Amino acid sequence: MHALKLVPFDREVGVVLPREVLAKLGCGTGGTLYLTETADGLLLSSQHPVIQEQIDAGRAFIDDYRDALRALSE
Repeated sequence: MHALKLVPFDREVGVVLPREVLAKLGCGTGGTLYLTETADGLLLSSQHPVIQEQIDAGRAFIDDYRDALRALSE
């Protein structure tokens, strides 16, 4: 668990993220993070949730049809 510090930023409030957290998110200064509300609370991610769902669906499709795709590629 990491405690996050809130800091004033113009008329908004910013959050200071430790370097370890940024490294785990694969993000840095100037990057984009997405905050998504879930049933369990809030989720902070460097992946856009809609795009991540599409990527996961594509991977599942490839896993399901791996043999057919391999045969078609020959």
